[in-house]
Amino acid sequence: MVAGCTTAPADYAASLSNQDPKWQSPECEEIRAQALNYKERNLNWAAGALIGPYGLALVAAGKEHQEKQRKLLAREMHIRCSSLPLPKNLQIDPSTAQKSRLS
Repeated sequence: MVAGCTTAPADYAASLSNQDPKWQSPECEEIRAQALNYKERNLNWAAGALIGPYGLALVAAGKEHQEKQRKLLAREMHIRCSSLPLPKNLQIDPSTAQKSRLS
């Protein structure tokens, strides 16, 4: 289970250096605004158990999807707002993550 491993987008934005030259760019400002407005659905394991045998699988899939979305947003934020190399945990192929979101 990978859910909950990536920092919340607003927290990740706060962890980046505002001294970086990219920080004041319009692209960075745009993605930071997206991070502030990012809302996650509250997926509850207990509610999933009440749905029936497939409920827990649905909750697990939902949590995994949220994790991927957080990671993609953090990756894009790093690219737009930081001159530092991309951290290992954000070195993912966005096209692969997008495809899995559609399946």
